Amino acid sequence: MRFRHADAIWSAHPLLTAGCLYADGVDAHADISARLAPYTARAAARLAAAPEGEFPEVTAWRRTFSGLGLRPTQYRCAAESLLRRLRKEGRLPRIHPVVDLCNALSVAYAVPVAALDADRITGPLLEVRPARGDEVYTAFGGAIEHPAPGEVTFADSAGRAHARRWTHRQSGFSAVGPDTRRILVVTEAVHDGGAQTVPALLKSLAAELAAHWPVVTSDAVLTAGAPEFTFGD
Repeated sequence: MRFRHADAIWSAHPLLTAGCLYADGVDAHADISARLAPYTARAAARLAAAPEGEFPEVTAWRRTFSGLGLRPTQYRCAAESLLRRLRKEGRLPRIHPVVDLCNALSVAYAVPVAALDADRITGPLLEVRPARGDEVYTAFGGAIEHPAPGEVTFADSAGRAHARRWTHRQSGFSAVGPDTRRILVVTEAVHDGGAQTVPALLKSLAAELAAHWPVVTSDAVLTAGAPEFTFGD
């Protein structure tokens, strides 16, 4: 299986840095509660000094969304939505140990982190690209949608969209769940400094996964010069 961003994405977003991590061997039973607090505390400390809308990582995604013709305060990147929730409620939702870990890392580093069930992706290619308009997206509630032509989505070889509006909303079809064993995690940054943020996040993620599951992992930082990650069997 291969993951990549289309050339058009790299051309239009020269500051983009992406990170991918593949892990085989996770489950829904690990207790990671103690490991979440340091990451959410790091985010809370930043939020005490300034709201998430002033974080350079977030303002860069807002500019990106504006450039895509989206209202950035209506369609927020996933990291901004999580930071906003943390600021208002003082905590993040608990969903699944893998998802909870990725959400905690997302607020700590202030960049979007998506965890997908690798067995729900049809290969040989998962590509971040402008939608044609005929891709099938399944919302968490089960509703079927079709991304608008030109909308950035994660599209697999079967024409299934695994995200809407790039980093705004993930599909329920490939969400990590009780039966998930293999995951693909993707993190993306578009701010000046993303080339440092993404590798640091991947390092933290790999360490946390290895501490809680008997996983085999592989990861890579993607750039326009090295845009592809091969994972799985």
